Amino acid sequence: MVNRHCASCGRNLSRNSYSRNQWSKPVGESRCLSCVESGGSVNNASNRASQTARINNSSAASFSYYNLRNPFAEGGFRWVAKGEYTDGQRLGEACVCKWFKTGHVFENSFFNLDIKAMEKALALVKEWNSRGFIDKIVKVNIPAVWEFQDNGSGDSWVGRKVLQEPYIDNYVKFNSNSGWADGSTPWPRVMQALSHFSYHVSGGQFVLCDLQGGVYSNAVALTDPVILSRSKSFGVTDLGPMGISSFFSNHRCNEFCKSDWTKPANMTQYFTPQQGTSMIRTGANHHVPTINSRAPMTVLKHCSLRIPFAEGGY
Repeated sequence: MVNRHCASCGRNLSRNSYSRNQWSKPVGESRCLSCVESGGSVNNASNRASQTARINNSSAASFSYYNLRNPFAEGGFRWVAKGEYTDGQRLGEACVCKWFKTGHVFENSFFNLDIKAMEKALALVKEWNSRGFIDKIVKVNIPAVWEFQDNGSGDSWVGRKVLQEPYIDNYVKFNSNSGWADGSTPWPRVMQALSHFSYHVSGGQFVLCDLQGGVYSNAVALTDPVILSRSKSFGVTDLGPMGISSFFSNHRCNEFCKSDWTKPANMTQYFTPQQGTSMIRTGANHHVPTINSRAPMTVLKHCSLRIPFAEGGY
């Protein structure tokens, strides 16, 4: 029987758990019977916060060799390929794996920094969702470190570790870590408010930024955010106190910000605002493109990807 994730509670439920009207709606918009009857419970603070994490909910995926050799997107030091989950609650859904470019980073340390930044981002966005500032949910893709398994082909991908997460449609860049922002439509302005809120709620210690992801009818899903910190402890994209100052030098409060949210005393612009992600290396400010042109997709031979241990939670 075909299952579907409820847009309100996030549970993976069968057709019998939906009304005919709700089942006729697109995936990502339909709500289960219990959520419709209770008003969706999206206004409950704890329920809103619990919907923030968007995780794999699977233990295996498959990628064509063509897609691995022709990544559809890239960042400054990572490639991104598209595949498909082959088991679990996301069976048949699209996914992506991300791996580091040769010679750019030490993989183990950057895997750890990616997970560390994502955990901090998740905590900040949970707090945003629990406050109910808007009537939609902001979700965060939570990557897990997976490893390619031997499928008998003896190819070079066996044993390679990647960051694995759900695929995001309708990809948009909202703001950057150097102060650039797209304020032309409501969602980018919401993201600017979220960045401002992250500074306020953390007591001026962090700014969640470089926000990018997909806009859906009932939510936005973010991936690869950057944490700017006073301690500069989140890797090369963490521009530190000067990054925080630069962000606010270009920030203009909008209808989604609150007048009592704090700002830093120093709002000097130390970095030139640019759409791409900026990295600090040996004192230099390097521009890094976050999205390149996307190669056409096809299906050839496949390489299996499986996690070395079970991923818990939903």
